[in-house]
Amino acid sequence: MKNTAKQPFTKDILVFTDIEAECNRIITGIKENILQRLHRVGGVIGISGGIDSSVCMALAAKAIGSENLLAIMLPEKDSSDDSALFAQKLADKFGVKAITENITGALKGFACYERRDEAVRSVFPEYDPASYKMKIGIKGSGLFTNLPPIFSLTIIDNKGVEQSKRVPATELRQIEAASNFKQRCRMSMIYYHAERLHYAVIGTPNKHEVEQGFFVKNGDGGADVMPIAHLYKTQVYQLAHYLGVPQEIIQRTPTSDTYSAEQTQEEFFFQLPFQEMDLYWYAFKNEYDPAEVGEVMGRSAKEVETVFRGFERKIKTTDYLRMPPITF
Repeated sequence: MKNTAKQPFTKDILVFTDIEAECNRIITGIKENILQRLHRVGGVIGISGGIDSSVCMALAAKAIGSENLLAIMLPEKDSSDDSALFAQKLADKFGVKAITENITGALKGFACYERRDEAVRSVFPEYDPASYKMKIGIKGSGLFTNLPPIFSLTIIDNKGVEQSKRVPATELRQIEAASNFKQRCRMSMIYYHAERLHYAVIGTPNKHEVEQGFFVKNGDGGADVMPIAHLYKTQVYQLAHYLGVPQEIIQRTPTSDTYSAEQTQEEFFFQLPFQEMDLYWYAFKNEYDPAEVGEVMGRSAKEVETVFRGFERKIKTTDYLRMPPITF
């Protein structure tokens, strides 16, 4: 790839030189778009106690005023208890009204858990959600080779004993489709409150989630304004420090908080710590020479090229998520 960037590739290339200016730019954008373009009088945001929703809420509170912002916690029976604690602490810190809408009942109505567990038992007949936790994740795939990602299903009993098997495509799709009810239910509830208040919905995906397809179409991918969709994860953390997001949230490991067993975003989708992924993704997007990138990252040019091809595959396979409806 041709290096069209003006500055040499370094590990500090994503550090803001003027973080105040970037924050002010986003804050101005949120305010102008909600009030002038969308003609709404406030904003609604779902908060999970994670870094992305925390930064978005902090930015929105500064943009439109905490009194014009409603934060919603949307737990269900598989949610971590820590999520609600961190989310409430965040709302208290920025003076934003927070309410809780438990979506377990809605998910039961959709047979979300039943459909998911049916697929899990196809792989592990002994699986019982009363005595096991479960998750899916990428295991055994070669990030720095040309091997495609391989998804495994893991169940964990009450004694902490884990079993993992490669999950067949049919069962994988059913588990994912059933689990996606969670994000879609959450967004339906957020839009309910937005419409009754004449507010705009503030989405929380970052650049990686949008561009690599780590979101649910018409779920957490649905929003009116996305304040950090242009930011790399390391940049989101920089804003978190600058805005005064509680330290417990900053130090928390990013998780999907979707399955009953705890699972990191790295394990489920990205395959790399975000500190490394940001740099590779920036290099890929800005067409840096793989040899230059490899020298900085301690990898061969061939390994970097392989990572870039992996990014290309993700973009291609998730492109339909970013497409608007096809019309004729």
